[in-house]
Amino acid sequence: MPARKEIGHRQAQQIINAIREELEVRSGGAAIAVVDPHGELVALLRTDGCPLASINNAIHKAFTAAREGVESAEIGEKSRREGFPLTNFGDLRYTGWGGGVPVVEDGEVIGAVGVSGLPEAEDIELARMGAAAMVSGRPSN
Repeated sequence: MPARKEIGHRQAQQIINAIREELEVRSGGAAIAVVDPHGELVALLRTDGCPLASINNAIHKAFTAAREGVESAEIGEKSRREGFPLTNFGDLRYTGWGGGVPVVEDGEVIGAVGVSGLPEAEDIELARMGAAAMVSGRPSN
C-alpha cells in the first residue's frame, strides 16, 4: 500500500503561528484553518476580532485547495469562466473565494491552509505566507 504524506499537527501549528504573528502586526482578526490532503481539519485558530462567518469560510477555502491541489480562487475563476457551478463538485464545502492555498511538499499536496476575515487579497497573501512558512521549514514560536 503506498504511503501518503500528510500535514501533521506540528506543521499545522507552524503555519498558524506564522500567520498569527503577521495578524498581530497588522492588528487584524481572521480565522486560520489547516487541513490534511483530504480537506479535513487538522487545526484552527480564530483570532480576536474575527467575524464569525470567517470560521467556516477559512475551513472551506482550505478544503477546496486541498481537494483540488490549487488555490481556491483559481477554482472560483474557472467556475465563473466556464459557467460550472461549484455545487457540481458534489460537496457544499467547495468555495471559489480566495484565501485557500495548498501545501505542497516534493510535488505532493500534503494539506492546505485557509484564511478568512480580511479583504480577499489579504486572505490570499496570508495563506500563501503560511504555506511557504511550512515548506521552508521556518521554526514556529
